Amino acid sequence: MSAIPQNTMAPVDLTTVGPGNGHPVVQPPVLGGSDYTDYYLLNDLLDDEQKALRRKVRDFMDQEVTPIINPYWERAEFPHELVPKIAQLGISGLQIKGYGCPGFSNVTAGVVILELARGDLSISTFTGVHAALAMMSIALLGSDEQRARFLPPMARLEKIGAFGLTEPAHGTDAVKLETTARKDGDAYVLNGHKRWIGNATFADYVIIWARGEDGHVGGYVVEKGTPGFEAEVIAGKTALRCVQNAQISLTDVRVPAENRLADVHTFRDTEKVLLASRFCVAWEAIGAAIAGYETALAYAKQRKQFGIPLAAFQLIQYRLSRMLADITDMLCMQYRLSQLMDEGKFSMPRVALAKMHYTERARAILADARDMLGGNGIILDYHVARHLCDIEAIDTYEGTDTVQALIVGRDITGYSAFVPPTPGAGR
Repeated sequence: MSAIPQNTMAPVDLTTVGPGNGHPVVQPPVLGGSDYTDYYLLNDLLDDEQKALRRKVRDFMDQEVTPIINPYWERAEFPHELVPKIAQLGISGLQIKGYGCPGFSNVTAGVVILELARGDLSISTFTGVHAALAMMSIALLGSDEQRARFLPPMARLEKIGAFGLTEPAHGTDAVKLETTARKDGDAYVLNGHKRWIGNATFADYVIIWARGEDGHVGGYVVEKGTPGFEAEVIAGKTALRCVQNAQISLTDVRVPAENRLADVHTFRDTEKVLLASRFCVAWEAIGAAIAGYETALAYAKQRKQFGIPLAAFQLIQYRLSRMLADITDMLCMQYRLSQLMDEGKFSMPRVALAKMHYTERARAILADARDMLGGNGIILDYHVARHLCDIEAIDTYEGTDTVQALIVGRDITGYSAFVPPTPGAGR
């Protein structure tokens, strides 16, 4: 984000056309610039190193990802060709210190995630699953030996991670997971099923959460090629189509005892990872909202109706102003949350409030942007349609807005409303 100059953007000749779905289309800039997004000059709070990193990630997404991502999205394929290029950015591992990871502050990690998501939510999700879930599980809950063994190749993206918590019958109530782990000599034997596990079809390390014979949950690093582990891609998605979500079947999967995460004792330990990941997802929602707003603004300045640019109409200006107000609100709130995270003053309710609020506003902003683009808003050429579809998954994963609201509600009222009363109770 940068200082706001006076609007000197020259009008664009709308007779310029480019290829789109095999036919000529009016082709405005795919994404607008940031000059009119950072309305409260929050970029001034970043140091030179943070600004340079942000620019590097934004340029990468604009130059390497945006030009190629739509065909992959349409085919529901993951762009593996981008993985070595993402590795060169040096961002894998985000806030993790040591082991080849960058050790970013939460503010720095946040602006990196924002720029990834502004470009494409599938790429930011791939990075989030790998770094904020799989790598963070090992960093927070593994032993020194496990961190030294697993994290360096993951930081280099030579090994890809996945995170297997959700099950076919347990999403919001993941605390009741049914996958089992039985000790057998120098190994654990895993049985059960997982669902919606991103990266799982090609991951080298999958963190499987399973209930032990003592009734407590543990984390197990299942390595690629382990017999009994099968991951089948979930087809037919209308969101995050590039992300290879899978249904996993675990049939007598033997995991060496040294692959059980050393510092996991109960399900509560998973919350340390989920908090870190939920914080990252909140940044993703802002990035997607910015993509929609910037594109809508650029389009409105170029597209003419009744002989004048859309941007000159009162209704369009009102809608753009409302988008900008929401984005400014989210950015100010999230920068402060990031500072609190860096100061150790974080909590799950504070992170839940952010995720709940941002995803709801991002959905509204992207829907408005789609509408402002008219018919062009539903084709992939303008990218808004992809973001609009993808934000639906962002709204759901890491907890829906209603789940986040209940986390916050429990904190501010002292009452837990997660489990509804038994029908007929109290009569």
